[in-house]
Amino acid sequence: MRLRPWYMLVVIILLSLIAGWVVYPGPVLDPFRWKQDLAIREGLDLQGGLQVLLEARPPAGQTVGESELAGTRDTIERRVSGLGVSEPVIQTRGNNQIIVELPGIKDPQEAVQTLRETALLEIVSTGATPLNPGQTITTSLGGPETLGGARAATPGANGTPGANGTPGTPVAATPVASPTPAAAAGPVYQTVIQGKDLDDAFPTTDQVGTLVVGFRLKGDAADDFYQFTSSNIGKYMSVVVDKQVINTASINGAISTQGIIQGMSQDEVNKLVLQLKSGALEVPLEVVQSRTVGPTLGADSIRKSIEAGIVGLSIVALFMILFYRLPGLLSVLALLLYTLFSVAVYKILGVVLTLAGLAGFILSIGMAVDANVLIFARMKEELRLGRTLSSAIEGGFHHAWPSIRDSNISTMITCGILYWFGRYVGASIIQGFALTLFLGVAVSMFTAVTVSRTFLRLMVDAGVARHPRWYGTDVVAPARTSASVPTGD
Repeated sequence: MRLRPWYMLVVIILLSLIAGWVVYPGPVLDPFRWKQDLAIREGLDLQGGLQVLLEARPPAGQTVGESELAGTRDTIERRVSGLGVSEPVIQTRGNNQIIVELPGIKDPQEAVQTLRETALLEIVSTGATPLNPGQTITTSLGGPETLGGARAATPGANGTPGANGTPGTPVAATPVASPTPAAAAGPVYQTVIQGKDLDDAFPTTDQVGTLVVGFRLKGDAADDFYQFTSSNIGKYMSVVVDKQVINTASINGAISTQGIIQGMSQDEVNKLVLQLKSGALEVPLEVVQSRTVGPTLGADSIRKSIEAGIVGLSIVALFMILFYRLPGLLSVLALLLYTLFSVAVYKILGVVLTLAGLAGFILSIGMAVDANVLIFARMKEELRLGRTLSSAIEGGFHHAWPSIRDSNISTMITCGILYWFGRYVGASIIQGFALTLFLGVAVSMFTAVTVSRTFLRLMVDAGVARHPRWYGTDVVAPARTSASVPTGD
């Protein structure tokens, strides 16, 4: 049993009020500041900024795989967060390139220099103090301000390798949470080994089959690490990348050539492996292409896109009203609600709006009207067949729905393929178009079917505009009659 049109109207009004509240700028009726983080986020081509294409150039004898490149990308993401850039885009392309888009960047030269630096991975001794992941510290190689020169330095070992520093069996180190973070300008922590001392990092399992992070050391670092861990059992060590703590573990036993870090989920294990690999590889990154986009171009693009949207929407509205009369007018109202709902969804989901994304949004407006065209054309056919106005409306929606459903789902599948393709080749312009078109089609399926049908049902129930000319046809719809039951002789 379907909901009464008046009930659906109440739902539509409530959704419209919520969407309007989300879209309206400023802290209006927002005592809990729920709207504080809701905003239309602009991409590089709209607010200007910097786009850099980096290419990995490993030294002779080293290779760069997909996992190593992903780890390097994660390192760049952490660096970009320190530049104060909002909504950056960092993604890999192929097997040796990384694309970085930094909207609103103030100093392009400083940003390029920061991106080119290789990651500095350190394992430091924190004694009896566990450190929180994410906090910035100062090590014996220096603080964050000395990253450029620290990469070539050699960490001082915690003592000299002893004669008993022989390889042992893998021993677990268990991550722990710190109750209080340490300040970035606090104590100096001793660096035990660097990324160059790691031979490999990989996901593996411990004796009971739990997924853990395994790592192997090479050269004299194995002896140094064995002496450090054997004399600090029960204390803590931290994995640090670019002076930022990634993981803290308690030392459960002596570790020499290889060991494991346990107590993490599968996602955390995979992420730490990538970080260890990228830090161990120390891949030099060369700037293949650098492009600065001015904010004036972005402002001009926004203005022209808004103008195109207004012109296109006006032409579509005029066509619908002239050709379909009352249903066309109601579809325009539904289209305005569609626009309101779509913008609210963009703000809630934090969609980064690009110029291609605006094109996808405008295209989805046309697709929303296309659904109404199918419905209203079928309604006119039902009226010409002599159906009552009420049955013609229901028949139009019922018969047009399969076509609307199948075409929109096909479009959404295509958008998913485009989004994956854009992510694979590092083309954010394709991703922006696919994302906004996907969301627009999803919203249009609600407004074109539910909203338009509710409005038409209300017109019929209210007994207004019953003449077929209001629906674009001159066929007079018969009045409702009660079917007579033939009686027998």
